[in-house]
Amino acid sequence: MLILISDAFDPSLPGRLQAFGEVTEDPARLSEASVVLVRSKTKCTTEYIDGAPKLKLIIRGGVGVDNIDTKYAASKGIAVRNTPKASSITVAELAFAMMIAPPTRLVEGHMGMSEGRWEKDTLKRTELFGKTLAIVGMGNIATEIARRATAFGMKVKAFRKSGAPSPDAQVVSTLQEALAGADYVSLHTPLTDETRGMINRDTLAIMKKGAVLINTARAAIVVPEDVKAALESGQLAWYCTDVWPKDPPAEDYPLLRAPHVLMAPHIGGNSKENLLRIGDEVVDIIGTMKKEGTL
Repeated sequence: MLILISDAFDPSLPGRLQAFGEVTEDPARLSEASVVLVRSKTKCTTEYIDGAPKLKLIIRGGVGVDNIDTKYAASKGIAVRNTPKASSITVAELAFAMMIAPPTRLVEGHMGMSEGRWEKDTLKRTELFGKTLAIVGMGNIATEIARRATAFGMKVKAFRKSGAPSPDAQVVSTLQEALAGADYVSLHTPLTDETRGMINRDTLAIMKKGAVLINTARAAIVVPEDVKAALESGQLAWYCTDVWPKDPPAEDYPLLRAPHVLMAPHIGGNSKENLLRIGDEVVDIIGTMKKEGTL
């Protein structure tokens, strides 16, 4: 069995996988691979899958599988798995850092001092304590966000499609109810036909004027032109994001030039600890399927 590591994983992973078969990082050997490991860079399209006639399993190291044509893979008898638990802490920490940066004026203070300005009297701070956080989607990452927000004394409510209760947040039944009155909104939904563009002119108008929007989920959940307009009008105070339509985004992507946008280059899952946890889940998935005889 040949295992192809197509994207960047922890350097220890190839050695750990050798117990299951030959391991390669050479993309030219795709046609020989029984297992392919991807993260965000590799797109498993129909053409990609057709180039791997021996493929039995695709594992995405991370949350979501929207870079994989899952329906086509299933039609070819190819199993698709991901590692949803591994990234929870590292993405939650980045999202929370993005949430705390605007009210602390941390970025502006740093930039001012690096440019020779002393802005003690002009940079007025606010606190997270007592503010309301709305979480859209209540999976593993969102749960970690809610726990941290509670520790900071925030009020947490969440829109979860299933309506299932959460010990970490007040679950509400509609997106509109979640957004209304929230000081901060953090997005944690997968990208589906239903969630694509769900943050748009209409839903932005529901938010409290001056709210902060954090997106560590998927770029296409928001309509960028509408977010830019909301930033320009003051309806949104900040848009904080680590996710883009593609890596890197096109130079004309509207939010690259919008005011009050805090940006990171898709580093949410790049912590050393997370890559090790992803490796643990990958080894477990392959080992379990081998024992079951499905691989």
